[in-house]
Amino acid sequence: MADVSVVARQLERLLGDRFSIAPAVREHHGRDESWHPPQIPDAVCFPESTAEVANLVEICAANDTPIVPFGAGTSLEGHVLAPRGGVCVDLSRMNRIVKIRADDLDATVEAGVTRLQLNRHARDLGLFFPVDPGADATLGGMAATRASGTNAVRYGTMRENVLALEVVTADGQVIRTGRRARKSSAGYDLTRLFVGSEGTLGLLTEVTLRLYGLPESISSAVVSFPDVRSAVDAAIETIQAGITVARIELLDAVMMACVNRYSKLDHPEKPTLFLEFHGSRSGVKEQAAEVGEIVRQHGGGDFRWAVDAEERERLWQARHDAFYAALALRPGAKGWTTDVCVPISRLADCIVATRRDLDRFAIPTPMVGHVGDGNFHLIMLIEPDDSEELRQAEGIHERLVARALEMDGTCTGEHGVGLGKRRFLSAEHGGGLEVMRSLKKALDPHNLMNPGKIV
Repeated sequence: MADVSVVARQLERLLGDRFSIAPAVREHHGRDESWHPPQIPDAVCFPESTAEVANLVEICAANDTPIVPFGAGTSLEGHVLAPRGGVCVDLSRMNRIVKIRADDLDATVEAGVTRLQLNRHARDLGLFFPVDPGADATLGGMAATRASGTNAVRYGTMRENVLALEVVTADGQVIRTGRRARKSSAGYDLTRLFVGSEGTLGLLTEVTLRLYGLPESISSAVVSFPDVRSAVDAAIETIQAGITVARIELLDAVMMACVNRYSKLDHPEKPTLFLEFHGSRSGVKEQAAEVGEIVRQHGGGDFRWAVDAEERERLWQARHDAFYAALALRPGAKGWTTDVCVPISRLADCIVATRRDLDRFAIPTPMVGHVGDGNFHLIMLIEPDDSEELRQAEGIHERLVARALEMDGTCTGEHGVGLGKRRFLSAEHGGGLEVMRSLKKALDPHNLMNPGKIV
């Protein structure tokens, strides 16, 4: 990296007071929601247009200065940390909704627009954007990490819902990766290349997304089970039966205890499914009846319904607050949060074996999962200064990933790679990892774009 003062002078001329080297600003941008220790950038930029992003990338490239993108800072694998220092590019001020096209069911937004911001605007047109990772993340960050969430079982992930991107490449060039057509066979699929690239190939500045019509009817329900396998088997049978449930979430007994205390609820502290049904009134009623029968066959209790919007919001807010509810179980601890995803036919085996592994250790570890698509998460509540707890947590993590890969799953279903999952990519991808390295070298030959992540 060149002399920081040289880069600072050029960036300050470009951005004025939207360039900062203040310690508090830098410290805020050198951490995320993960357990990884902070790694602080040398400076932070707050661009307000794609042109400004392109100009600052040109300055950084000319001065061999690393660039780390930053959205809302809600990532869980150290994506926004700056192991080589450099310049953090905070895109939150690029928060304009460029256009919503109701007739085409799509929207174009700047990268700093959050999902809740988009949905507030889309709601007036009878539309919504369904990808819901829980946090009010920026849509640029969600695209960069190939985010998923509670609605993925019906609506898919960011991979399925991003139509096109505007990207600033490592040399400051601005490209568009596609058009708004719902399908194309014209050349390489650059959109899918950049979705999930975690800022290592370029900075996403604009995102074009699919929208969906608001369902006529929405109903949510909670149902508890005597054990985890019964709950997972009920979820699997629901999917295999072709019932188009919008959400199927599993919280284990430990997590339900946390959620009850944190959100002041009174659900049974047993393995529990949170479900949501979308469709016509008759369709929702039919789906609920079919799932109810499957639940009874697996020993589930009665549904507790949330039908009106306020009740549903409270129910799902409790689910989205699960991370903070877990942290409250052990005040002062850090949450080492990790996830894997396996084919749904192996999900029960993977979860039961993982819970058996967890029960041998003293680390409190709630579990939550998007079981409709085979994805689940652990929140290991560790004392970061306790070397023995770190050793135990690392062992649990290693065995969890090895178990998932042996079942033909993946080391991360939605958190992404960042710093935390890099070492597992060789085992998962084999020679494919070398292809990724070749792509990285071709698009970012000086390794300036979010260095240290993925490859």
